[in-house]
Amino acid sequence: MNTNLSVRPRLPRWLASITWRSVVLVAVLCVLVAAALNPIFISPFAQVLGRTLFVGISLLLVFTAAGHWQQRWLPRWLMRVFAVVVCAPVATLAAYLIASSGDVAGLMNNWSRISGIFLISISAAAVGVVMSLGALYRERDAQARAEALQFELERETLERQAADARLALLHAQIEPHFLFNSLANVQALVESGSDRAAPVLRQLIAYLRAAMPRLNDADATLESELRLVRAYLDLMQLRMPDRLRFEIDIPPGLAGLRFPTMALLTLVENAVRHGIDPSEEGGRIRLAGGVAEDGETVTLSVADTGVGIAGDAPDGVGLANLRSRLHAFFGADARLELHAVAPHGVRAEIVFRRAQSRP
Repeated sequence: MNTNLSVRPRLPRWLASITWRSVVLVAVLCVLVAAALNPIFISPFAQVLGRTLFVGISLLLVFTAAGHWQQRWLPRWLMRVFAVVVCAPVATLAAYLIASSGDVAGLMNNWSRISGIFLISISAAAVGVVMSLGALYRERDAQARAEALQFELERETLERQAADARLALLHAQIEPHFLFNSLANVQALVESGSDRAAPVLRQLIAYLRAAMPRLNDADATLESELRLVRAYLDLMQLRMPDRLRFEIDIPPGLAGLRFPTMALLTLVENAVRHGIDPSEEGGRIRLAGGVAEDGETVTLSVADTGVGIAGDAPDGVGLANLRSRLHAFFGADARLELHAVAPHGVRAEIVFRRAQSRP
């Protein structure tokens, strides 16, 4: 058994809270007070300075200890000021007694020393009260700033948790929506006896195998989203090869951009379902993207030449959810816009600033 253990003594909590900055400040004030009182005293400057240093350090110790004293009959700030006022004459008397080797009678019979005690006590009490009030104000201000920072941190944490929960909920609403639509397309082909049912089903299975691991990927990028979109359009082209054509024209420089999963896919699915599918002659879907001159504003568009939409048609659940997801992911400035395309068709645009993308 090793008995050579060094035990480091622990200072009391109140004593450990004293900083070197406060000690230096008290020392500087003591020098100034001693210099101001020195012309009045007969004693040498070194003695006057020693007494003021003793009194100043005593006031610092009492002020700090009073701040840690648990009591209910006085507010803590008032208790600290009261302790400083009481300590000033007591510490001054103690300094003189130490200098006179405890000669109380000789001290009381010396008028110059009594006046010195009085002057140092008054000076110490006045300076101590002013410095105490200043220290209390700084402590209260620092505590208010700390509480404000803590409140802001908690608010941001709650907002982040709420946004994450909102994204998870919106994902849960969108994923079944896409899956059920795809299965309904396969069901329609099977019921109609189409020979394309088996290839479409195989393409759907291949798509789901690639897509499902990424549905809740917090680190999804535009590149992974475009892979999902292309697989979906390939699947839809198998279902209606003579009626659907598509083109993807998005700069490669945007491939690594963080992007919410299935956001573009929602627009492409709407273009197929509400634009191309109802049209007898079908149509074309074009995905395009670009960056504005500021280098931060990104625009992604999905345009189709389908039947178009009515000017007063309300957003469906998919588009409403998509708007909420964009706001949660990119910030309140992100927007989703729908524009009519002449002679018929719709262009949906997602506009956002990539600098606002959430980490």
